[in-house]
Amino acid sequence: MAKLLFLGQLEDIAGAPDLTVPLQGPTTLADILLMLPPILGDALSGPKVKLALNGTLVTSADLILIDADELAFLPPVSGG
Repeated sequence: MAKLLFLGQLEDIAGAPDLTVPLQGPTTLADILLMLPPILGDALSGPKVKLALNGTLVTSADLILIDADELAFLPPVSGG
């Protein structure tokens, strides 16, 4: 199982602050996104969404999740 965390507007799209997904071994980010409703998967795969794996910022290239990982999706930040 991996825990997905949704922050800011992504939580609104997800309808919850987090979600636990089952893993059948090491799983790519692309495979995780396919497990989610299309509207959420599309929002999370946006180019400005940042990722934090177990508290450390990472890039999506070659991201692999394993059992007990926590992946946070950070929305784009706007300023004024």
